[in-house]
Amino acid sequence: MTDKHNADHSAIDPKLVRQLAKMLTETHLSEIEVEKGDLRIRVARQITHAAPVAVSVAAPAPVAAPVVTAANHHTQPKPKEVAGGVPSPMVGTAYRRASPEAKAYVEVGSTVNAGDKILLIEAMKTFNDIVAPHGGTVTAIFVDDKQPVEFGQILMSIE
Repeated sequence: MTDKHNADHSAIDPKLVRQLAKMLTETHLSEIEVEKGDLRIRVARQITHAAPVAVSVAAPAPVAAPVVTAANHHTQPKPKEVAGGVPSPMVGTAYRRASPEAKAYVEVGSTVNAGDKILLIEAMKTFNDIVAPHGGTVTAIFVDDKQPVEFGQILMSIE
């Protein structure tokens, strides 16, 4: 290692790394990156999503609400209340269509296969495809186009 390389590592503040890690937990983000001059710090964590899927698959309760509007999105169902619920894997903004002129990826009543794109979530200026975890019929959609979503929030139900 060169002296310059060692000098770069001594500039990293452990308190900053801890603060960034705490922010990840509080905001449910999977990674965060900070850059100042030549110093760049990236903190990431791995998130597994098996539990929400297993919980929602085990719930036999039927879903009655077809679409929750932005005005009443605070009535968002809990994962255990939605059979076939598809949870959001991240915090961001949900988009039900590829562009404002495009038709929605899915509507209530649409049939999907596992792996089909069902919506997009924009997080940190990156659009992430959200795909159906299993095949079935879309029985409810709980987000509007351009609606902010939280990690674990149920986006739709596929039975």
